[in-house]
Amino acid sequence: MLYQTLMRKILLLATLFSALCLNTRAQDADAEVMAQKPYFGYLSYDSVMHVMPEYANAINSYENLKTTYDNEMKRSEQDFNKQFKEYVDGQKSFPENIMLKRQKELQQLMDQTLQFKNEAEQLLTQAKAELLAPVYERLQQVIDAIGVERGYDFIINTDHNACPFINKSKGEDINGVAISRLK
Repeated sequence: MLYQTLMRKILLLATLFSALCLNTRAQDADAEVMAQKPYFGYLSYDSVMHVMPEYANAINSYENLKTTYDNEMKRSEQDFNKQFKEYVDGQKSFPENIMLKRQKELQQLMDQTLQFKNEAEQLLTQAKAELLAPVYERLQQVIDAIGVERGYDFIINTDHNACPFINKSKGEDINGVAISRLK
């Protein structure tokens, strides 16, 4: 009986010792994970992109295209206003069938102008996206290269208050690095 009691105590001590060792190992693993703090960079994507020569060229091309569409819209509006003025001026002297014909022409012209305006907006949106696509691609390549070279876990875009707080002692501002590579 003494032997069994002694064996139970030894077994209990061995179990407690094993549990204590496992707990210590888990705490050491947690401490190691905690010691490996994330290393990251942060930048203003828009600020960096706006200094790129490619960005200025793309925006210039977009503005030229937009001016062309705006001029065409002005011309259409002037045509409509001219025809409307002629309609109003001749309204008292036109027979009814000519009045109806002119009203129909004005309505068609207004519909065509609105349709052109909607199409122009869609085409301008598409053109801007196409013009800026190479700019975004180049910027992303530079950001990727910086991230790999500096061993970052991630890079945060600080635009539009997307990240309202950054502990700057744990990360690195890479605006200047990115800008210098893109100029």
